[in-house]
Amino acid sequence: MKRTNLLILPALLFSVLSFSQRTQKPPLHGKNWMAITGKPLAATAGSIVFQKGGNAVDAACAMLAATCTMWDVLSWGGETQALIYNPKTKKVIAINALGVAPTGATVKFFKDKGYNFPPEYGPLAATTPGTAGGLCYMLAEYGTMSLEQVLAPAMQLAAGYPIEAQTANQMERNKKMISEWPYSARVFLPHTGEKRSAPEAGEIFVQKDLLQTLTKMVEAERLAIKQKKTRKQAIMAANDRFYKGDIAREFVRGSKEQGGLITMEDLANWKPIEEEPLKVNYKGIDVYKLQQWTQGPMLLQALNILENFDLKKMGYNSADYINTVYQTMSLSFADRDFYYGDPYFPPAEPMEGLLSKAYAKSRAALITPDKNNASAGPGDPYPFEGKQNPWTNLLKLRATINDSTANNGSPIPKHDQQSFNLAPKEARLLAAETAMLADEIKLPGNDVETAAYQDRLWRGTTSVEAADKDGWVVSITPSGGWLPACIAGNTGIGMSQRMQSFVLDSVINPFNVVAPGRRPRVTLTPTLALKDGKPFLSFAVQGGDTQDQNLLQFFLNMVEFNMTVQEACEAANINTNQLWLSLGGTKLSDRLPKPGALVLGDTTPEAIRTRLKEMGYTLSFEDRTSGPINAIYFDWKHGSFWGGSSNNGQDYGIGW
Repeated sequence: MKRTNLLILPALLFSVLSFSQRTQKPPLHGKNWMAITGKPLAATAGSIVFQKGGNAVDAACAMLAATCTMWDVLSWGGETQALIYNPKTKKVIAINALGVAPTGATVKFFKDKGYNFPPEYGPLAATTPGTAGGLCYMLAEYGTMSLEQVLAPAMQLAAGYPIEAQTANQMERNKKMISEWPYSARVFLPHTGEKRSAPEAGEIFVQKDLLQTLTKMVEAERLAIKQKKTRKQAIMAANDRFYKGDIAREFVRGSKEQGGLITMEDLANWKPIEEEPLKVNYKGIDVYKLQQWTQGPMLLQALNILENFDLKKMGYNSADYINTVYQTMSLSFADRDFYYGDPYFPPAEPMEGLLSKAYAKSRAALITPDKNNASAGPGDPYPFEGKQNPWTNLLKLRATINDSTANNGSPIPKHDQQSFNLAPKEARLLAAETAMLADEIKLPGNDVETAAYQDRLWRGTTSVEAADKDGWVVSITPSGGWLPACIAGNTGIGMSQRMQSFVLDSVINPFNVVAPGRRPRVTLTPTLALKDGKPFLSFAVQGGDTQDQNLLQFFLNMVEFNMTVQEACEAANINTNQLWLSLGGTKLSDRLPKPGALVLGDTTPEAIRTRLKEMGYTLSFEDRTSGPINAIYFDWKHGSFWGGSSNNGQDYGIGW
């Protein structure tokens, strides 16, 4: 009892003091509009469009174009996913602009080349480009301006802008890999042969090929307008030139020259999709996420589970709070890792069950108050939608694999056709997959602090947040084609690396096995929240598998602990490693869950550290425990916007 009292006091003090202190950045304020993204110059692009009369969709598209041009952990060949609040219909719209696996991208293709996952970099890592099409679709359907107006800031950047140190140094650090791709080397290594091959910070970085590509899109729009086409038709004419015209031909040629698989048919057949978002209600607040082709529903599942606990009573980042949130995330990630995938490909994911309150209550019952549940695995959501789980035997095998990692790679039991009710061909494939997994599970010690692992866990992207006085709200988490990127021919376009988020083994996730035309399950996950039918929060973050971890805690910081949006952006979070990594690595062991591995802020009080160790956690500490969170809070009491951007990275914004 004495020890408990000693622990409670520091926990309570920590919960009060840690977010009542002054923030390192001031909050943003605006009455007419707000524009926040990953680079100051890109936020300026949004402000330029706002000042010319554009709405939040126009400004978001301008910021998206600018961040792609500045290689803000993405490029024009990457993917875009967005949530848009339409004030005219008072509904949230979901935009799926994720590329698909190209022709020839099969399990056999990659396994024959010796891959355990599709590669991280290079032409074979590329899905079809999605960002250009997503931008054109959003602008045509919900913007007010022409493509030429929206692309003007990005085109000025492509013509030459003073590059910042972060990006320039990333080019230099990766020059060995970049030099393997001739079109990339020409763009990123203008000083090849000198001691420093990449541009220096402040040097004017010019991208002639990309400028020509963007110019071609604008020319297509101009021609369509000259032919008396509507604004929408003119924008889509630019889109068609990108996906079906000379831009597409050069992209495909450059990709194939370097060993890529993307065909003209792949580009011509791809289109963005407007979808219904998924949502749950948390204590009167409707929280919206993209569908299960992202990890977004994991946050919704977590909120459903956490409704069963009195988080406010526990206290912000107390040992009990951390233990509860950690286990909640581990359970939700376990479901993500096995059940999420492309909803346009069979089999159908059990999302009704996964997002039901009853299923969440059953998962909440698995959380142990005094220790971590290291064996947390996927649940069975099928009964909660009146069905029988067809994957029971596969789940048993998967659990054995996880147990094997804890036992230093003990052999995986053999299974046969009858045990899985599979056709002979499918049974042989699954047996081969399992044998491969058995060979792979030979882990060293618990190496959670290695730089390589943390890079894979936190691998970044950017985010775009925009809102205007008329009620339009946009939240985007674009990515793909980050440095070191393989540029496709003379287009200036870096190809996506999103293929690595597929798996090659159904025992890991039967819903996310690579196949031509399928979308990989991605980490990218913007968020919108509505309260009383009106926008409440728009927020997103970069950081791979940590994205929804950070966004969940950001949301709770505001809703449960009454932080301001800037305080919530800067507040210390926790990271769980008890999940299958979605990015990076060449071996199964690179991606396996690390039960009990917990990343904390380095200011965490000693008493809380001690208690968490007693609960079975392996602790590591970081100065920053979140990628840059960007957010907009809607202050309906005063009729204004509050903008927040965490004290980590170059992200910031402008309001008016």
